[in-house]
Amino acid sequence: MCDMGERVITLVPILAEDVLAIGRRLLPPGYRLEIVSKADLPSRISGIEFLLGMEPGWIDDDLLARAKNLKLVQLMNVGYDSFNVEGARKARLPVAVNGGANAISVAEHTLMFILALLKRIALLDENVRTGVWRGGALGGLRIHEIWSQTIGIVGMGRIGQEVARRLRPFEPGEMVYFDPFRPPPEREKELGVRYLPLDELLSVSDVVTLHVPLMPSTRNMIDARTLALMKATAILINNSRGGLVDEAALADALARGVIAGAGLDVFAQEPPPKDHPLFALRNVLLTPHMAGPTWESYPRRFANCYENIVRVANGGQPQWVIPELAEVLEAPAPACAR
Repeated sequence: MCDMGERVITLVPILAEDVLAIGRRLLPPGYRLEIVSKADLPSRISGIEFLLGMEPGWIDDDLLARAKNLKLVQLMNVGYDSFNVEGARKARLPVAVNGGANAISVAEHTLMFILALLKRIALLDENVRTGVWRGGALGGLRIHEIWSQTIGIVGMGRIGQEVARRLRPFEPGEMVYFDPFRPPPEREKELGVRYLPLDELLSVSDVVTLHVPLMPSTRNMIDARTLALMKATAILINNSRGGLVDEAALADALARGVIAGAGLDVFAQEPPPKDHPLFALRNVLLTPHMAGPTWESYPRRFANCYENIVRVANGGQPQWVIPELAEVLEAPAPACAR
């Protein structure tokens, strides 16, 4: 077993002090949290054993090559599309995500978008504030229920499953899903979901919500062709990664009535440009990549990350390593001397 006095070095310059206080409070015995800025990291990297962070995109090949004592890069988030995966592969370094610590918060954000779009909340709020009561004759402005709707979930990992669990009490007509890695039949039954190929899911769903990682095979998976498969009354939700959706094609589809509405928490460029075409549309709801970082999620994030770090420090294999680096685990380095 390794010396439990080993330090956890944390690189989280974007976290507020009250969030860091949570991290300090949950530290395992024998560990301490040390904040290292991006500017100071190059001079400190050779002595770091466990790197914990939220913004890994700037960790280049040179930095990874000099990280001679680094045993694990532990991300506090689930997305890793900005991480230097190839550099980590060359350095034989495992990189782990947060073990679904933000799955509940993202699932709730998804449910919020679905309800707000079906109920036309933004428009109704605007109407009340401007003196337009109910918008005219009842039934002229169509608002909808989740009940009886077909919900299409693209991606049935931790977040997709949490979405299904939270939607089920609303009694949708059916929940269908697409994922190339299907859960076992008993899990499908437990969640109340049915598998469909992607194009078929898009064509039958009243709501389509995306919960997949961004990779070459999923980039722009929602484009002009796939949008054209959807119902004119359908809504699209993206709380995953902006690159999953061709935003120009989406803006065009929303403007022309190809689909009825959309809710986006993520964009291909963040922050998006001020002249983004989606900003001019009234049938879209936008939030600034805030589906995951709820206050309640931070204790789960720290707890999962610390559990993984202690696991590696004690000679075990890390959990939640990103799939592209699975090969790194085939020949693990000694826990106390890498």
